Amino acid sequence: MTLSTDGLFPDLDDFAARFVACRIPKAEWTHHAHLAIGMWHVQTHGPNEALTRLRDGICRLNDSHGTPNTETSGYHETVTRAYVVLLSQFLEVCPRTTTLAERVAVLLAGPLADRNVLLRFYSKELLMSALARGEWMEPDLAPLQIALG
Repeated sequence: MTLSTDGLFPDLDDFAARFVACRIPKAEWTHHAHLAIGMWHVQTHGPNEALTRLRDGICRLNDSHGTPNTETSGYHETVTRAYVVLLSQFLEVCPRTTTLAERVAVLLAGPLADRNVLLRFYSKELLMSALARGEWMEPDLAPLQIALG
């Protein structure tokens, strides 16, 4: 599944089911796909359970793609956890009347979709370190809080 022409994932529930079943091809496992799956999980399960499910799901999907989860490749704990925090903040300010697909479209058109957004909070050296990939590291530049809405 790719983004439709209007910028929405047409069926986020189906996309999430494909994620859980490791049926998202590697070519579709883009930065935007990560964000959409993260939003679905945070919205559906809350941030704590979302993080647990995302850890497992991303590692399993990487394994299915032949991407090793090591200190230099694959799953990244700090990136995943930081995005769960930011996505939770984003969802808190979204109007309750909007659908999740609409929220994802707004997210993907905004500053949180920038692949470098975490460099506002982390130095590149820390974020790209093996330590940060393997375990949660607190931001070293600014608190993990983004001005939204």
